Amino acid sequence: MITVLSRDPLTRPHAVRNDAVLAACVTVLGVALVLLTDDGRRPDALGWVLLLAAHVPLAWRRRRPLPVLLAVLAAVVPYHALDNHHGAPVAATLVVLYTVAATGTPRRTLLIGTVVIGTTLTVNALTNPDGFTELVRITGWVVAVLFLGLDVRYYRQYVAAIVERAERAERTREEEARRRVAEERLRMARDLHDLLAHSITLIGVQTSVAAHVLAADPDRLDRAAVAKALDDIAGTCRTARGELRATLEVLRDSGGPEDARGPLAGLDGLPDLIGAARLAGARVEHRVRVAEPVPPAVGAAAYRVVQEALTNVVRHAGPEPVVRVDVSDRDGVLHIGVTDDGTGPDPAGTPGFGLVGMRERARSVGGTLEAGPREGGGFRVTAVLPLTGATREGRAR
Repeated sequence: MITVLSRDPLTRPHAVRNDAVLAACVTVLGVALVLLTDDGRRPDALGWVLLLAAHVPLAWRRRRPLPVLLAVLAAVVPYHALDNHHGAPVAATLVVLYTVAATGTPRRTLLIGTVVIGTTLTVNALTNPDGFTELVRITGWVVAVLFLGLDVRYYRQYVAAIVERAERAERTREEEARRRVAEERLRMARDLHDLLAHSITLIGVQTSVAAHVLAADPDRLDRAAVAKALDDIAGTCRTARGELRATLEVLRDSGGPEDARGPLAGLDGLPDLIGAARLAGARVEHRVRVAEPVPPAVGAAAYRVVQEALTNVVRHAGPEPVVRVDVSDRDGVLHIGVTDDGTGPDPAGTPGFGLVGMRERARSVGGTLEAGPREGGGFRVTAVLPLTGATREGRAR
């Protein structure tokens, strides 16, 4: 019953067929009342026609409630005025009044109720002037049916609102899940880019050193230099393999916690980055002055910014560039600066994802990043990362 009441009557399937069945049942009830009660007011031929005509429009009560009401009243009013059996069309009248109240607005229902009650008073005054009790009973039934229709209408609106909120919440959960998946994919893309670009760049430089040693003077082969270059390549490969495994474990561990990120690199990993850059031929000067504890997310962002900046120096700054790395904290903010005196990237070259990734790193912890050529030559990368509120979304310039 609750399911039936909660459905919208205007969109329910097989509405005309079901209403036709209801109209037939109500017609049988009206005919039975005429034949079984009050023989003195049994209708004549015209009365039977009016009685049947009052029930036929019920088959379209949900599709056209107001026209059906008018059609029923057009047949019921003369039926009662001819002083026929007054109980026979009551069921049809109540059904159509309920339909109008359940599908219409309260203002329209109030107007229709006033018209119906006024018509009932008029007809009753003409046919039964002394029937005050009958008048009260009829008015009470009309008011009760109209209020029932209004109550069902409000109940349907309440159920529809609950369903709409549930669907909206489901859509919100799906959108949130898609957003988290996109953020995780972007994070892993940045991690893989930083790791692979840095490692492959160093391996390429170290391989070039080994090739140069082998080709410079084959007759006087410097085995120690070749061995050192190959050891450097092997060390870079081991480091890259370890970081790559830590990154891919996040994908393989489907049963871990939702916020699992694997081990995060931090400021304590900067000496390794600087040592690798020196092995690649860069002359690196560094200064790290950090007194306050650095949140893991900020430390990881700083590590990746310095890593990408050093990778770009090794790739684009030319032979033996001078690089200065400065990391310090002042007034609750971590300042990072990486400058070099090299030639900088080729303006005609294809832009990569390094600068974009550094800006995204800074933005992810609420910071800003600037990168561009220096006035006296070379390239500069500066980043400002807040040490408090590090999960806030910031701006990257």
